[in-house]
Amino acid sequence: MKNFTKKALSLILAALIALSLTSVYADTLQIGIPDDARNLPRGIKLLETAGFIKVNPEAGYAPELADITEYLYNIEIVPLAANTLPSVLEDFAGAAINGTYATSAGLVPSRDGLIIEKQSEGGDNPYINIIASRTADKDNEIFQKIVEVYQTQLVAEYMLIRYEESFFPAFEYDSNLTLTQEEVDEITAYRSNPEGKTTVSVGVCGSQNDYWYAVQKLLDEQNANIYIKLVEFEGGYTLPNDALNAGEIDLNAFQHKNYLNGECEKFGYDIVAIGDTLIAPLTLYSKNFESIDAIKEAAGAK
Repeated sequence: MKNFTKKALSLILAALIALSLTSVYADTLQIGIPDDARNLPRGIKLLETAGFIKVNPEAGYAPELADITEYLYNIEIVPLAANTLPSVLEDFAGAAINGTYATSAGLVPSRDGLIIEKQSEGGDNPYINIIASRTADKDNEIFQKIVEVYQTQLVAEYMLIRYEESFFPAFEYDSNLTLTQEEVDEITAYRSNPEGKTTVSVGVCGSQNDYWYAVQKLLDEQNANIYIKLVEFEGGYTLPNDALNAGEIDLNAFQHKNYLNGECEKFGYDIVAIGDTLIAPLTLYSKNFESIDAIKEAAGAK
């Protein structure tokens, strides 16, 4: 009788555990993505690539939540400010985080990421970041010189070493890196004297713009007599394009091609891309699941 009771209790306990797990797995799982116009479409495309959703193909590279035609699993997409996603990662099944904020949180795409944004589709990557100018200034020799110096081996190596896996050069470079950490530190500390030089104001967002010190160092070594004045914008990604279009700054470098095209169409900006700079892949991370398949299993198919 005692053995029977013990066995019955074990079976009941197992049933309760199974029921509990089923209940957890049956709940809709939340996945966070950036809520800004520059990165929300990328988050949606990343989840489409991962097989969680289907998206209206007519939306192209700029889908909104309304363009999701089907949820293949029991998930809810939650847009949040990009800089908050690392701190709330434990509260989600997963979150799409860009390199800028991932690095600050100690996340490494190749080590911690479940899926990394594909960075070349059809030979024309719409998410390559660029330097933009007013259309009337696109052939300006000084601006073209800045683009030329930006797209050099030194800048590529500095970017790769200083911001490991956060940024990748969007121009040709030799993957055999020779720059030492000491040289990287020297560039990070480099400051130029603007006296006697043509000042070019460049609008940027965020705090990770140190690669411009490498550009400045090369300009000085080449006696180009150009001084780059970084103008940091806070409070919204529309501000640098507003300022550039209004002639308040000379160039900006904060956005990818797809975002620039959308902003020009929406606001009628007369600005264009004059050079490719970098790629900052969006990566899906999770602290609760070890793979995409594990999230799908927990969420359950629709």
